[in-house]
Amino acid sequence: MAQSYEAVIGLEIHVQLATKSKMFSGDSNADSLEPNVHVNPVSMGHPGTLPVVNQAAVEMGIMAGIALGCQISELTKFDRKQYFYPDLPKGYQITQHDLPLCRNGKLTIYEDDVTPIEIGLERIHLEEDAAKNVHTETATLVDFNRAGAPLIEIVTKPELRSAKQARLFLQELQMLIRYLGISDADMEKGHMRMDVNVSIRPVGDEALYPRTEIKNMNSFKAVERAADYEIKEQTKLWEQHKAPEQFRTCGWDDAAGVTLEQRVKEAAADYRYFPEPDIPPLRITQQDLDRIALRIPELPIQRRDRFREEYFLSYYDAKVLTADPRVADYFEAVVSELRAWLNSLDSMEGSDEEVWEREGTKLCRQACNWITSELFGQLAKAKLDFKELKITAENLAEFISLVHQNKVNSSAAQTILRHMFEHGSDPSQVMAELDLEQVHDAGQLEQACADAIATNPKIVEQYQAGHERVLMYLIGQVMKAMKGKANPEMVTALLRKKLNP
Repeated sequence: MAQSYEAVIGLEIHVQLATKSKMFSGDSNADSLEPNVHVNPVSMGHPGTLPVVNQAAVEMGIMAGIALGCQISELTKFDRKQYFYPDLPKGYQITQHDLPLCRNGKLTIYEDDVTPIEIGLERIHLEEDAAKNVHTETATLVDFNRAGAPLIEIVTKPELRSAKQARLFLQELQMLIRYLGISDADMEKGHMRMDVNVSIRPVGDEALYPRTEIKNMNSFKAVERAADYEIKEQTKLWEQHKAPEQFRTCGWDDAAGVTLEQRVKEAAADYRYFPEPDIPPLRITQQDLDRIALRIPELPIQRRDRFREEYFLSYYDAKVLTADPRVADYFEAVVSELRAWLNSLDSMEGSDEEVWEREGTKLCRQACNWITSELFGQLAKAKLDFKELKITAENLAEFISLVHQNKVNSSAAQTILRHMFEHGSDPSQVMAELDLEQVHDAGQLEQACADAIATNPKIVEQYQAGHERVLMYLIGQVMKAMKGKANPEMVTALLRKKLNP
């Protein structure tokens, strides 16, 4: 019987924190297209300069630790990690080695949208970023703007078992970081970068074998492709009895779809860690933790569960809406407006809660569909960010109420929404200006149906001979005569009544 193998994947994620200044110096932590403008003697490692710990960065690291269920260290310290590289101005990096800010912790992912998978964390520690190398055809240039930027490094336990799980973990982590407000985690700007560690072992074997570390990945798709590639390559080696014998550090060539070996991985001893002599250890009290915990908002997984229960949504819809806190806030504002509108109607029988229980499911799903399908589509087509949306929550709720009451048909609704998207218009005003309100008058519709029947005798004959599909032609003729404003359900019923006496 052939041996089966399983992947063992661990992740190291660097997240640049959204502080105003750098980790150990006062120069700006802002992004800049102009190189080497956010530098000062401290971040450049000039002799005689002394680092000062950025309190905001420490507190952001603690927020991440609390949100991820970590044990926050009562005593933590910084260390020097020695190595030479052109983008490291001091010749060492200030990081945390044996006393990290946070230990253990977990993050839950849902591979099939149903079954929870808990992925453990080893640690979260603080450190400063290196500079950025810019490679040209003739030289390698160094931009020191990023040197000294505050980072947290989040290290998972080797508990991921597929490339897909690695992608889902990173997507969930990015969402949580954005909810916390500690970073925008924009991978295109380098605010979130990942190293992926992949090894293979026989199923049932609990040992950890030499791994390949794929460095500096900056997209979810690339992580999944690279991990998949490495899993397949290492599986081939195991099947040929040539299992890897040493750690490897690789880069990922996305165009070629292959990993490229860079060097044999250094061990911790190669970095010659020792305590940073210019920064005393930090002591974190329970009072500090209690104060910082108050700043943690409702987290994505909690909001997702609440959306499913409170707004009658599927797991998938709740996940899409809560992926961006701005979208989730917008959806809740729309639903709040819809609920207020529904409760204001004199025609509704029962208490507010009874009315909402009866009508709320449909309204919430309509709101979800208009936002995730139509608005997302319009934004993507216009290449706009959600924050640039001109349609207010109040106006979208009013628009949905018009659709819900059948005051406009689907074609008119699309026209109104396009006007709202382009101009931020009031939907009722657009409906009136373009004369798009749906006609429900039975007398007008009955006359239009009679005219369509009278002018299309062959179609009527085909229908009465059992060709049901031709009814759509007659419906289309009525809609054309009514300039698209006829209620299609009423038209269909009237035509059937007249054609089936």
